[in-house]
Amino acid sequence: MSGKRYLKHMLPVLLIHLTGMSALILFLTAVGNPVSVGLFVSGVWIAVLIVYSAVCYLARKKRLDRLLDMTEQLEERYLLPEVMDVPKRAEEEVYWRLLKMAGKSMLEKTGEVRREQNEYREYIEQWIHEVKTPVTAMKLLCENNALPCSRELSSQLEQISRLTEQVLYYARSNHAEKDYFIREIRLSDVVHAAIADNRSLLRQNNVSIEAELPDHTVYTDDKWVRFILNQLIGNSIKYHARQPALRFFTVEENGQVLLSVEDNGIGIPQSDLPRIFEKGFTGRNGRTVPSATGIGLYLCRRLCEKLGIGLSAYSNGTGTTMTLSFHINDFITGVQG
Repeated sequence: MSGKRYLKHMLPVLLIHLTGMSALILFLTAVGNPVSVGLFVSGVWIAVLIVYSAVCYLARKKRLDRLLDMTEQLEERYLLPEVMDVPKRAEEEVYWRLLKMAGKSMLEKTGEVRREQNEYREYIEQWIHEVKTPVTAMKLLCENNALPCSRELSSQLEQISRLTEQVLYYARSNHAEKDYFIREIRLSDVVHAAIADNRSLLRQNNVSIEAELPDHTVYTDDKWVRFILNQLIGNSIKYHARQPALRFFTVEENGQVLLSVEDNGIGIPQSDLPRIFEKGFTGRNGRTVPSATGIGLYLCRRLCEKLGIGLSAYSNGTGTTMTLSFHINDFITGVQG
């Protein structure tokens, strides 16, 4: 609270005091007292008023600054009425009660929304697990019955599996810490598993695969990384060239293991690169592909942040390289050594 605003707020009170002093001077003069007596009394009045106003200002400023500091330190700032002292002034106590009522109402509404979100997430997870059964059965039927349309059907079933997995991981992304298991994994194993997940789609589009994967190990959750790789592979095929090719390679630099997925597709315009991880952003290329949703890369970035993995993109206009950065845990490697 600034002194200028406090004076502006106190202006009506000061005008009342000024009117009272003027009336007192006129009264004392009218009953025969010298003007100096009236001026002396007014001077004392003004001095007392100044001291009182200054003390009130400093006390209120200290209290309000303390409330602001307390609010800044709170993570749930709507709980401020619960931790602040009960005001002594009647007007401030009314505002304090209003804050408590508003906070209680907000907590009730927030709790209701969270319950609805949890119920919806649980329903989505249950539905996805249920739909996986017929999808798996159809895949087996395609593998066991060599029909002309089996390969195309297998490819479409893989696409359905990829989309359902995307929905499942999106639903779980807010609570990723409850579903991941960190352990030592070989990146080559995860890459080969992701390639196997997309074998029908890769075969249908005649995608050539090149893998340069030394025996690099990192500490992370293989299931989540495998899902991220599936999204990157799907995007590479979605925006592929006439003779699509994918290259997987790893390097170690600056205390990190970098896993890159490089394609020879249509690339990403430089103007779109800063926004490709935004939710719903499809960019210039996405307008040419009806199935583009702008969710895949957004979800990859979100999961990478949960797992402490870096994710970056590079494109020179004739292809795209997506890179996952895994930190090397010096403490763990030191203990193992």
